Amino acid sequence: MTDQPQTETRRSPVERLFGGHPISVVLKLALVSLLVGFVMSIFGVDAQQIVRGAVELLRETLRDGAGIFRNLGGYILTGAALVVPIWLLIRLARKS
Repeated sequence: MTDQPQTETRRSPVERLFGGHPISVVLKLALVSLLVGFVMSIFGVDAQQIVRGAVELLRETLRDGAGIFRNLGGYILTGAALVVPIWLLIRLARKS
């Protein structure tokens, strides 16, 4: 066991911002966006519905503080419909 100093490559500010090489990160984000978009289309959800839902959630919360708790179960199930399949795909992709 030798104590050799590990040479760290200095990353550019852009790489630090993106968390890796920008092209690689953009390609990964495009792939994940494609998968999420596909899953959302299967469930009949589009971006406008998500924005409308977020605005409605904010309105309910401001109008009735208990509104968020009343609908919490529904929000969890709706989110899980997207999150769990994506998580499963990521886990399966990492096993390969």
